[in-house]
Amino acid sequence: AWVSKVSQDKKRISLRKCTVPLFTLMMPHIKLYIPGPVEISPSVLQAFATPMIGHRGKGFQDLYARVQPGLRQLFQTQQPVFLGTGSAWSVMEAAILNLVQKKVLVCMNGAFSDKWFDVALKCGKQAGRVQVEWGQAIKPEMIEKELSQGGYDALTIIHHETSTGVLSPLADIAKLVRTKFPEVMLITDTVSSFSAVPIPFDELGLDVMLCGTQKAMALPPGAALFAVSERAYQRAEKVKDRGYYYDFLEFRKQAESNMTPCTPSISHLYALEVKLAEIAKEGIANRHARHRKNAERGRAWLAANGFEVFPEKGYESLSLTCGKNTRKVDVAKWIAWLKETHGAIFDGGYGKMKGLNFRVSHMGDETEKGMEELWGRLAEGLKKIG
Repeated sequence: AWVSKVSQDKKRISLRKCTVPLFTLMMPHIKLYIPGPVEISPSVLQAFATPMIGHRGKGFQDLYARVQPGLRQLFQTQQPVFLGTGSAWSVMEAAILNLVQKKVLVCMNGAFSDKWFDVALKCGKQAGRVQVEWGQAIKPEMIEKELSQGGYDALTIIHHETSTGVLSPLADIAKLVRTKFPEVMLITDTVSSFSAVPIPFDELGLDVMLCGTQKAMALPPGAALFAVSERAYQRAEKVKDRGYYYDFLEFRKQAESNMTPCTPSISHLYALEVKLAEIAKEGIANRHARHRKNAERGRAWLAANGFEVFPEKGYESLSLTCGKNTRKVDVAKWIAWLKETHGAIFDGGYGKMKGLNFRVSHMGDETEKGMEELWGRLAEGLKKIG
């Protein structure tokens, strides 16, 4: 039921004009400062409630076409940008199936990049690795050393490893691959860096660039955005067992008529149209600058409060602040205090880093003012929990 006003007497509740979801009146909202999903603007949430249309009609084609200019501007590409109905992992797996014929080199420096190696093996592909400790960045010289051994035709790299807050030097890596190893497909996960920092797809010469909707784009989870290069299409044509649901060639064919190969999440497209308008209103350069300022403020807060930055110096995230728990704080207790006292939560470390570091997200729509308030509350919490 959707209501804007609830009037109650002794025995009756009357529901009137439809504007606000009833469940929002019944459940307290916990403000998210976790690394995804992030907070969603009211206008985007409202767009998600737009009535359905047929996904094989002109109305859908018009909707799909309307979001393309904004998406291509964000991706900085002349290629079509696709919407996949599934998490970013669906495209990460699809890129392996579509593009790897010989062997893929997987760059591993955190939970998600490490997992990509297992995904490649489960797809039946041969895989090698460039692996460093969690918190370290992937460097071009590491990749060059391994690719020089020969036998590779694809490389996977996570631009921003969300589990550790490490931002690897994508531009330098792309330059190396394109100049010295032109036959290698460069598959790039920008799940938590896309729209937080500029990533020019065409200029860098990337072959697949993908992201999820629930991180810096500040949309609900359940969909992925991705672009594919002409080189990648040519490679995919030679791969017979590239699958059906995420066949890159079928995506390109359907996009020519503003369609999708399979049933899309229409609600995500409505929400995406609104989010692109919000980004355009703010200005993409201003959006990037806001993320950088929030990241710099977060690192300053860590230093002022006795913590260290977890990522390798010079490779820190601009999407979240990842602190090393040098003070041996009971992070779970800290999070519980913030949730109970201020109705907000942050993250206490992912996987084997649980309790050893903590992550505070400022990606998406988080303002400098809002983050300043949070940092003050986190400092208050440190004093309260001892």
